[in-house]
Amino acid sequence: MKFSGKVALITGASSGIGAATAELFAKEGASLALVGRNVENLKKTGEDCKKVNPSAEILLITADVTKDVERIVKETLEKYGKIHILVNNAGILAYGGILESDLDEFDTILNTNLRSVYHLTKLVAPHLIETQGNIVNVSSVAGLRSFTGAITYGISKAGLDQLTKCCSLDLASKKVRVNSVNPGVVVTDIHKRGGMTEEDYVAYLERSKGTHAMGRVGHVSEVASTIAFLASDDASFITGALVPVDGGKSVMCPR
Repeated sequence: MKFSGKVALITGASSGIGAATAELFAKEGASLALVGRNVENLKKTGEDCKKVNPSAEILLITADVTKDVERIVKETLEKYGKIHILVNNAGILAYGGILESDLDEFDTILNTNLRSVYHLTKLVAPHLIETQGNIVNVSSVAGLRSFTGAITYGISKAGLDQLTKCCSLDLASKKVRVNSVNPGVVVTDIHKRGGMTEEDYVAYLERSKGTHAMGRVGHVSEVASTIAFLASDDASFITGALVPVDGGKSVMCPR
């Protein structure tokens, strides 16, 4: 198994891409520290991980990445003593352009999607240097391209992409790789948590078929597989990469 003997710390593991990544990592033999705010959803992720690998070691950490980063690292090290892989997946979405958004929203989105990643990376990096591990950040096509109606989210993901590239240079000489995945529209609950109604979400998914060159939206398993590749030794010569998992959305232009 790819991650046998490896410890992976995954944030935002209670749903969506984070949960799918946790399950795949468990299948590949990783020992897991899974972070999420929703206790019941986090427990379900742990149960799903056990289904695919009954012998997997799993630590569930109920925490908020904007407040509890030091505790997250402390509990992971108390359990395992080391960290090989950090997956910064926790993130939130808000709708609105420059006229609709405000500073409170800006601070909330940036604190969750960018500041927490900086903080967690800074605390975990020394341990990754010891294990010659790596980091995978979960960004978005919104970090690569500009869209109307979600300005704070786009800013946070563009900042995350720059953080990925800068950290990759800072840590390359330490033999620590840093990469990101940049998903297009993927079926998760992030849009509905951001305020989209069920009816609007169904319409959005249908409309999104036309904004992706492959004519469909993505699945969490497809993003998780890319994360697993980047975190594995198969990607040993890849660092500083922003990998679109977006069905071609990032290379499309309006006509």
